[in-house]
Amino acid sequence: MPPRKDPDASANVPSFYGAELRYRRELAGLTLEQLAEGSFRGVPFLSQIERAERRMPVDLARHVDKVLKTDGFFERRCEDARRARQSGHAEYFADVAEMEQHAETIEEWAPMLLPGLLQTKEYAQAVIETGSPWLPTATIERQVSARLERARLWENDEPPAFWTVIREPLVRTSLLSSEEMAKQLEHIARVVRSARGVLQILPETDAGHPLMMGMIKVMTFPDAPPVVYTEGLHSGQLIDYPPIVKDYRRSYDLLRAAALPPEASLAMIERAAKDYRNGKHRA
Repeated sequence: MPPRKDPDASANVPSFYGAELRYRRELAGLTLEQLAEGSFRGVPFLSQIERAERRMPVDLARHVDKVLKTDGFFERRCEDARRARQSGHAEYFADVAEMEQHAETIEEWAPMLLPGLLQTKEYAQAVIETGSPWLPTATIERQVSARLERARLWENDEPPAFWTVIREPLVRTSLLSSEEMAKQLEHIARVVRSARGVLQILPETDAGHPLMMGMIKVMTFPDAPPVVYTEGLHSGQLIDYPPIVKDYRRSYDLLRAAALPPEASLAMIERAAKDYRNGKHRA
């Protein structure tokens, strides 16, 4: 068996957090299996936290504090770990950005904006500048860079299985010039095809459909329960309560059934890109 690799507790906040968790667990004479018992998380998830590869979510921190009798120590440190990993994302989105990197599947419903994982630099900048025009230039640049950094997961050897449903008006109307919108749509088609993802378009003629109340992102993991993320104008919420997650996933299945088939949807994306390039775009 290879020697155990302990993280350098002085390297950063997550490393300190992981080293402290291992120390407290071993001091209590518990195995990872014993510590995980009664939580919604698996042993691999806890092991990754001890190695500073994953952030400890608040629900698990509370469980650990209760089992190890650490008087809220780990729950209080959750905020420190979150800040250490945040780097340019809105506060309420920091955990989601990290989870994307470990997700096995990502399913999105995008009724108002093209999904962040598929945005070009120009589109991301237009979204941020339009939605928050008061932000300093440096902040906008940091947020754009953070959004593009998220999309590097498509370069992984095994990227997550990706499925997205978008509304047709997102293809027909644009925040960008015709040339930049053509580039954006071409980028979407390229990413979806290269990642072997699935994209569907919900026709604009469908006035009524499931999930009319807003965007959602569903993520599943090999070593943790699925979660749902919902977002408003300046806030977001992660949901991991199993019955509610189940309801969201059922609604998403109904939405997929109402959307155009994947190949027809990608063909629409590619035709629209050509129209933008050739000056034939219809608003």
